[in-house]
Order: sequence, then structure tokens, then C-alpha cells
Amino acid sequence: MKQFWDDEELGKYWSLTYQELELLKTKPQKHHLAFCMQLKYYQYYGAFSENEKEFSHTPLQYVSDQLDISDNIFSYEWESRTARRHRQEILTFLNIRKLDSKGRINLISLLVDEIFPKGILAPEALEYAIQWLHENKIQSPAVSQLERIIATSYSKFREALFRKITKGISHDSKIIIDHCLEDNTDSVNFSFIKSDPGRVSLDSVLKEIEKLEFINLLRIPEQELYSLNPKIMAQIRSRILSETAWEIKRHPPTIRYALMGIFFYTRRSEIIDGLIELLIQIIHRLSVKAEKKVFKILMQDFRKVYGKNTLLGRIAEASLNNPDSPVREVVYPIAGVQTLSNLVKEYKSSGKGYQKDVHRKIRSSYGSHYRRMVPKILNSITFCSNNVMHQPILDALRWLENHKNSNTQYYYFYDNIPIEGIVRPKDYEIIIETDDKGEKRINRINYEICVLQALREKLRCKEIWVQGADKYRNPDQDLPQDFNTNREFYYKDLGITQDIREFIDTIKENMYQALYSLDKSIPDNKQLRLLSRNKNNISLSPLTEQPEPGNINKMKGQIQSVWPMTSLLDILKEADMRIGFTECFKTQRSSERLNRDELQKRLLLALYGLGTNTGLKRISAGRHGVNYKELLHVRKFYIYKTALREAISKVANAIFKIRNPSIWGEGTTTCASDSKKFGSWDQNLMTEWHIRYGGRGVMIYWHVEKKSTCIYSQLKRCSSSEVASMIEGVLRHCTEMSIDKQYVDTHGQSEVAFAFSYLLGFNLMPRLKNIAKQKLYIPDIGLADNFQNLSPILTRPINWELIAQQYDQMIQYTTALKQGTADPEAILRRFTKGNITHPTYRALSELGKAVKTIFLCKYLEKEELRREIHEGLNVVENWNSANSFIFFGKGGEVATNRLEDQELSVLSLHLVQICLVYVNTLMIQQVISTEEWKQILTPEDYRALSPLIYAHVNPYGVFELDMNERLSIVAS
Repeated sequence: MKQFWDDEELGKYWSLTYQELELLKTKPQKHHLAFCMQLKYYQYYGAFSENEKEFSHTPLQYVSDQLDISDNIFSYEWESRTARRHRQEILTFLNIRKLDSKGRINLISLLVDEIFPKGILAPEALEYAIQWLHENKIQSPAVSQLERIIATSYSKFREALFRKITKGISHDSKIIIDHCLEDNTDSVNFSFIKSDPGRVSLDSVLKEIEKLEFINLLRIPEQELYSLNPKIMAQIRSRILSETAWEIKRHPPTIRYALMGIFFYTRRSEIIDGLIELLIQIIHRLSVKAEKKVFKILMQDFRKVYGKNTLLGRIAEASLNNPDSPVREVVYPIAGVQTLSNLVKEYKSSGKGYQKDVHRKIRSSYGSHYRRMVPKILNSITFCSNNVMHQPILDALRWLENHKNSNTQYYYFYDNIPIEGIVRPKDYEIIIETDDKGEKRINRINYEICVLQALREKLRCKEIWVQGADKYRNPDQDLPQDFNTNREFYYKDLGITQDIREFIDTIKENMYQALYSLDKSIPDNKQLRLLSRNKNNISLSPLTEQPEPGNINKMKGQIQSVWPMTSLLDILKEADMRIGFTECFKTQRSSERLNRDELQKRLLLALYGLGTNTGLKRISAGRHGVNYKELLHVRKFYIYKTALREAISKVANAIFKIRNPSIWGEGTTTCASDSKKFGSWDQNLMTEWHIRYGGRGVMIYWHVEKKSTCIYSQLKRCSSSEVASMIEGVLRHCTEMSIDKQYVDTHGQSEVAFAFSYLLGFNLMPRLKNIAKQKLYIPDIGLADNFQNLSPILTRPINWELIAQQYDQMIQYTTALKQGTADPEAILRRFTKGNITHPTYRALSELGKAVKTIFLCKYLEKEELRREIHEGLNVVENWNSANSFIFFGKGGEVATNRLEDQELSVLSLHLVQICLVYVNTLMIQQVISTEEWKQILTPEDYRALSPLIYAHVNPYGVFELDMNERLSIVAS
């Protein structure tokens, strides 16, 4: 049941009417509360609760207040004849009828024609079926019967879908597919196409191009597959990846060809995306390596010359006074040979000489190595653009394609070669040459390098997109296609007015009030000083230390004495026994034959092996009767991304439900997010070198609420946008928690992030490392004089006209984020500094400046807000510190190159760690609920209380020492 209810929801769904109260006249008072709760529960959910544990405390208290009785319903017997009679009376009162054959047929038709095509899978369809029964005043049958109806409907839906897809595949393509499934190593086979691309190399590029050419040869029916919901596509793809070629061949032809058709369709997009990633990395690597080489050469004997201006002034003065004297007599006495040599080297390291050296290295590297692979990538994919401004890049690519067989070393300007928008103005002197006749020309290799650099910049911000790609697809496809027809619905869904003047006036008023409040507080604000200088105008005192909690260590000691060295595997098992999260793991095959009790045992062992990074082989060595092959079978067919996320959500919701408000406080709506670097193998496109932390690895981005419950996690590249990760976590977490405040560090915020957070309805609250350099914008021209105390940090007014012009476009992109029509990173890729001319980006930036100004005013004025943000981020830092304790296997390194396996490792770690939080919450509540502890604990103790403790936990297993047993080694 939903845990958090606001006053409006309570009044709408839990208020008792006169007619409902009349039903109580024939019942004893001890049954009144239970009867009313069942009645209102059925009205809201369309089903009866199984026991009192399903009721949230808030509505229970609300109904009991209306009845003016105690909220204790534990004495009510839910399986008694009286309870059954009450339920029947409720059904009669609500005019609910039983499900007949006609209703069953209508329900199946609804599921097959409307529900499943939307991407709603069989486990999720139960809620929609109950809702339909509820709306049609039909009594919901037993859950087992309803699940059978859903299974039958889903089977019919899949059969129809597979027949449709198979029908669109030609006979020749079917022959090629069958040959591919033979897994013959002499030709392109299923295992080869399934494999992920390796790191950037000529071999990786050639292999990916070979895969793409093979898939293009099949002529998969794209029209039928394009309209298929991405969720259905992802589920079927996950199933195919879990099967071998031999297992796929055993399917009937209709299923086999449909599965392979969907697999090839999705794989084609992945391969194209991979080729684009390889291309972007190759172009980036060209520049980075060249700069490193040149810098290394210069720094070998580089010495910085201080006081250059004075020195050069003295040399100039001496030269003017002695114009006819030798240099040795005039200049050397002022600056010796070594000083002058250092000056020349310093000039070369920063001027045109340095740029020429870098370009020379790029040219050498590209011409001798990378030029063998880049044209192959360009020839295998098709680039497009919706903006005529970027047409020169496409023209240049076509020019190179048309002249690929030419041996000409130079291209002349009179050949109408595209130059504008290709060669950067700062590179003109380096790239553009003039021949003996005065004709301008450009070296062919130099031109290719310029085209690639321009292409990379526009690919990254999606101004140029690629046919058949997913991440780099047409950006117009990222937006909801029905926005114009459903504009009113989408505005209402975001809770935003369609009146742009009202929208702007509200922000203006909030800006003015925030600036006025900060300006007024400046004289009395001892922690804040505003300085009048060119930069670093804000001086903010550090937060004072809070009182040390005196009894937390004592409480931890009590827990260690009651549950000493508790096995982490036992903690995982206990959480499942209470919550049943292993029920989320269903087979990806069409049927399930494994006994559920045995499956539960194997799932717990496999999840523990993945979550601790010890691996399935080492886990299989334990004394539990499960071997490696059995664990591998469970990992292959039962443990996948969707199931893990569902299990994590189930555990998180269970934590919210069991919390004692007197210990942990009322339900929170605040969340903090941050990333942590994990080392990983580097033969893949996900692993990158981290600039700040050093070393190769991947980033895990965590969303942790205030009491240490992590509600969402993501595997990201080291260079990926933390802003996109932050927004994705707020929108995509599947828990009952509603996020109102989101704490981040400096890297998790930007002006665009402030704009989107405002439009999405949550408050972005960063801890700013560069607070000294921040500026405040003013609502309108001429208002700066109203805030005299803020003059050192005030800047220009907001451009409201630009926001008004792009208002509808901003809402479209915000709707795309909320509805999930595209990945947040794909959308935010358009709004980077490399695409600063984009009008919607400029409007979002202006809106973000306004929203950030409001936040900064509150941040600078209120110490309690700064402390709140700091405390929230400390929680996620504590979560990060526990990662290494749990993920201890293989040195804490993600030891796989497969992206899917990397994601499963991260999600399994998340599940194991959140189960630890769940069990610790129960332990802490059991220990400190006694009267003795209630008298001991102080407000500081409750403030510092965290369920993420692990001193009492043993993650490593059982250590046994048998002095009578020896290893079977033959002595030499």
C-alpha cells in the first residue's frame, strides 16, 4: 500500500460518506474500523487487503479519527466467517458483480490489444487488470486465477506478434539466419554478433563493420519492428542474449525467426552506436595524444621566465639607445643566453609554434595508423542533420566519399571544396597553404582531420545524427510525437501553466523576494562577506561542528553483542524471508520447471556472489549443495536488469514501511546523489580513464535518501554527465518515495539542470565548491539599486523574452524527460557548451540562471540550509564507503568486459547493500525501543542514527581449521 498521503488525497479517498456510515449500524463497534478500512481500500485499489499490515498508518489514523475510536485493528480476524460476510456486504453495497465468461473475454481482449502493445509486461499487467475490473464493477477473482488469465493473454499477444514479424522476413533471410545459428567459426555466427566491441583499435572497428554489413544483408522488416514498444524489444532481446545458438534453434520456426529478427534489429542500432563511440574516441584520442607528446618534449628542458615584461622592456630600451651595436653587447648583459632560450621555448609552448607542433603530431598519427579505420566507419553509416547551418560538414563528408579513390595530395579552393564551418578560424594559418601561383590550397590529410574534428563536435550535441542509431538517432524522435495534440495534458502533467506571462511573473516575484531577503540579512549575517574585487567576491565561513553524539557507539556495541559477526549471506536471506524479493526473478524462458524453494536458495547464492564480486565459482565451493553449473543456470535465465530493479524497489518500499516514526522521523522527500569510481577491465567502450581520480574504471551513480536507503543506481562512463544521471534517478526510481529536494555536489548541477529541475517540480540543492565565484542575476533592468548590499555579486537581468519565445520547446524537452521517450543523457547532450547557439539551450540557460539565483540567495542567507545539504551529501558518502566493504571480491574491480555483466554486478551490489540497511533497521529498532534506551538517547543521537552500519557483519564466509586434514600434495 502507498505509504505517503497528503491531506488532499486523504480527504478524497479516505473520507467516509453518510451512506457508508449507515452500514456500521448493524455491526459491533470493535469491527467498525476494520470494516471501513476494507471498504475504502477496495474503493481505491479494487481489491481487498489480506491483513492489517497492508494498511498505512496515515489513512488508518485518518479513518479512526472520523469514527472517534482507537486505531487498533489487530484483534480483527481477517479469515473468519464474519470477515467474509463483511467483504460480501461491501461488494453488494458497491454493486460489484462476479467475473463471467463474457467479462473474461473482454479482459483478454483488453490485455492483448491495448495493454501489452504499450510495453506493459505480464507481471505488471496485474494492476491494470484489477483496475479494469474495478472500473467495470467486476469482482476481482483470486490472484492465481487472474495470473492465469494474464498468462493466457500474454501468450496470445506474443503468438500474434511473432507471426507478424516472421511473415515479414524473406525466405533468403531465413536461410542466412539458420546458417548463422550453426555457430560455424568460418563465417559470421550468432556468438560473434552477440559479442561487445573491444577498446579502440583497428581490429574492433573491422569486426563491428563486419557485423553491421551482415545484418544489413538480412533486410529485417524495419517498419513492423519500429512500431514495437521498446520495453517489449528489450525483454525479448534479454531473453535471446541468455540463450545459446543451440537453444534458439530448438524453437519452432515462427518463434525462432521472430526472436532473431528482433535481435538483429536491436543489435544493428547498438553496433551503429558503438561505431559512433569508436569514431568519437578515435578523434579525441588523436588530439589528446598529440598534445601529450608535444607537451612532454617541451617540458623536458622548459623553464618558466618570470618578470618577462620588465625584462623585455629593458631589452627594448637598450636596443633603442644602441641601434648600431651588436646583440651580444646590448642584449646579453640584460638577459643571458639561457634566459633568452627559455623565453623562446615558453613562446613556442603557447603560440602558433605549439599549435603547429600539435597538428604535426595529429597528422602523423592519423596518416600512419588511424586513417586505415576512420574511412571504413564513415562509409558504413549515414549522417544527417536537421539544421542547414551544419550542411557544410555533410557536404565535406560527401566530397571525401566522392574523391576517396583520388591520389591528389592537395585540394584547391576553386574546386568548391567546403571550407566554412570545417576549418576553424584559429587553424587557418596552420591548415591553409598558398602555392607558387598564389592559389589557396589544403592538404588532403589536413582536410580530413578538420572534417573529423568538426563532425565529432556536432555528433556529441546531436546536431548531426545517424540513420539506424539509437543514442545518436534523429533528435526529433526524442520528443513526444503527440505533443501538439495533447499539449494541455502534458502541461497539466508537469503542473505548469500554459500562460507564459503567469509563468514568468511567478519566477520574477520569487527572484525579487529572494534577493530582497538576502539583501536585508547581509548586515546581520556573520558567516557571509561580499568583497568588491574582480573575482572570488563571496566569502562564506565554514559550518560549525555539531555536538558529537555520545551514545551511537554504545548502541553499535549492543548490536554487536546481540548479533556478533552476522553473516552477510544470512542478512540477505533474512531480508528475502521477510520481503520475498526473490519472487521478482522470473525465468526468461517460456516456462519454469525449477522448484521455487530450490530456486530461492540458488538465487540468494548467485546474488551474493555477484553483489560481493566473489563470483559464482567461489560461492559454489560452499557447503550448501549447489554447484557452479546450477548457479550459472540461475544467473543466465533468472537474473537480469529488470528483475533486479524490481527487487531493489521492493526492498526499498519495505524499509519505508517498517520504519518506526518515533525513531527515524516521518517519511522523507529528500534525496542525495553522488558517484563513485570502480576499477574495471578496459577491453570495452564503457571503461575510461578518470581525470580526477586517476586510473581506468567506471562510475556508479547512487541516489540515497536521508536515512541511507538507496533508491536508484546507474552504471556510467567516467566522462558522462552527472546532471543526466541525477535527473534519471529522480524520474526513474520505482519506489513509493516522492522526491521534493535533491542534494548534489558541484558536478551534479548546471544552469540547464536548475531549469529542468524547476520544470519537473523538484528543488535542486547543490553544495557548490566554487561558491566564491557565483553571481546573482536581477529580475529586470533598473532593480540593481534596490539591493545595494549585494552589488559586488550582482550581474545582468534575465532575458525573459528568450524564455517566452522558447517556452513551448522547453516544455517539450521536459515532457520527453518525464515520459521517458529518450534517455536523459541523450536529451541533455543537445544542451552543452558545444551547442551554445541552440535557441532552446539559451532559453534553458536563462531560466536556470533565474532559478539558481533564487537558490543561491537562500543558500547564502540560511546556515541551516547549507547544513541540511551537507548532511544529505554525507549520507551518500557513507553509502559509498560501504561499497568497498561489500564489493570486496577481486580487489573491488568490475572484472568483466561485457556491459550487461557490469550492470548486473552493480545492481546486485545495490540489492545486497540495501538488504543490509533493511535488516539493520530492524536490529536498531529492536535494541533502542526499550525504555532504557529511550531514556539514554539524546536529540544528537537520533540525528546521527544510521542503519548503514557493518561492524557486526562478516561478509567473507565461515573459516574452518581442521588440524587433522591435509592437502593432497605428493611430496617432491
